[in-house]
Amino acid sequence: MFDDRRDAGRRLAQRMDHLRSEDVVVVGLPRGGVPVAYEVARALGAPLDVIVVRKLGVPQQPELAFGALGEDDVVVINDLVVAQARLGDEDMAAVECRERAELARRADRLRRARRGIRLSGRTVLVVDDGIATGATARAACQVTRARGARRVVLAVPVAPRDTLTELEAETDEVICLEAPTWFGAVGYWYRRFGQVPDAEVTELLCRAGTDQPDSQRRGANHLESPTDPVDDPPLREEEVVIPAVEVELGGHLCIPCGPLGMVVFAHGSGSSRRSPRNRYVAAALNRVGLGTLLFDLLTPDEAADRARVFDIGLLSERLVEATRWLTRQDDVADIRIGYFGASTGAAAALSAATDPSVAISAVVSRGGRVDLAGPALAAVRAPTLLIVGGNDHVVVDLNRRAARAMTCETALTVVSGASHVFAEPGALEKVAELARAWLVDKLSVTTAVDDDAGRAPSARS
Repeated sequence: MFDDRRDAGRRLAQRMDHLRSEDVVVVGLPRGGVPVAYEVARALGAPLDVIVVRKLGVPQQPELAFGALGEDDVVVINDLVVAQARLGDEDMAAVECRERAELARRADRLRRARRGIRLSGRTVLVVDDGIATGATARAACQVTRARGARRVVLAVPVAPRDTLTELEAETDEVICLEAPTWFGAVGYWYRRFGQVPDAEVTELLCRAGTDQPDSQRRGANHLESPTDPVDDPPLREEEVVIPAVEVELGGHLCIPCGPLGMVVFAHGSGSSRRSPRNRYVAAALNRVGLGTLLFDLLTPDEAADRARVFDIGLLSERLVEATRWLTRQDDVADIRIGYFGASTGAAAALSAATDPSVAISAVVSRGGRVDLAGPALAAVRAPTLLIVGGNDHVVVDLNRRAARAMTCETALTVVSGASHVFAEPGALEKVAELARAWLVDKLSVTTAVDDDAGRAPSARS
């Protein structure tokens, strides 16, 4: 048995040394196949993507596929099945219309963080967490071939022996660790086989583009589109002046092309819009298509007054005013907005999120003095992620108490070994990863639907 999907991916990767010399792209079948594919891609130093497909099932026998749909209007039809099932054009069109709509919905949700990688002329490694009937894997291989793959390799931890034999006709190579005669269900071969949420898929796709050396990462940015959302110049990036009551506040605005959402930063005491830590996180968000606004909550004279630095009411008002200013910009009309607050700025963000004049869809706190938000904690409705350094013991305790006082969706993550400012190696990178996954997920306009419905039952330890 495999411990979980990550374990399966690591063990699967050990069988793929012969592919290291090829121009490989690893594609995972969402959602369960992506954690497996991530480990394979990481071991091979290869780019990671998802392969979004829908099989076209015969109306009276849905498990029997007469074709498959893929992104970029790829359609594969099995003329033999069409003839045997005596399918008419109207029958086929009805199935295709329904499945095309579902394909577009799923692709839209999964492509919010990054567009697809070019497959043409490359060796494409199609990975899933296991195969039962083989219908979806067959569709994925057919679509991969139709998108121009030079070689198609199907790799799975476990699958029935007879199904693998049938799939050999669709591939150039099949790699499988366990091929039992008696199969049962995919979940029976795992000790832990829980659902994989969209946020995890998004995070793994984002991380795959940044956790490899530059020499290996170039393939990940070779996109199907001639423009790359990571390397494209932003639609708008400039220093701005935000009017507030009796003062003007300096800011830095970055809006990527086709932004997924906007994130307004609220810095902590003694900091400003030039905070290197907030700028690091903002850059990570920009790379996945989120816009950012970093601005000074206080003027230089005000920042010298310690009473104002801890005036959460004033900081919250300034944050609300900046948010109103942002919503008046033409380039961000109808885009969801989130807050990222650090230290005292986190308290201001939570307090501002309760203001009825702004609509805030998510909040992230880094090392936040969230206790300073006081009664506002219970009134927050935006999903909130609290990130705290494991060595920042007092703030950890304050955040745990705050989480218990909040009634909205709340998650608390403690980064082991990190201090209050997350200066330790890898600590701030972890903050960026957590914030990125949370904000991409919560600022998405599409509500997640269980894509694994109908999968094999899980085996739990």
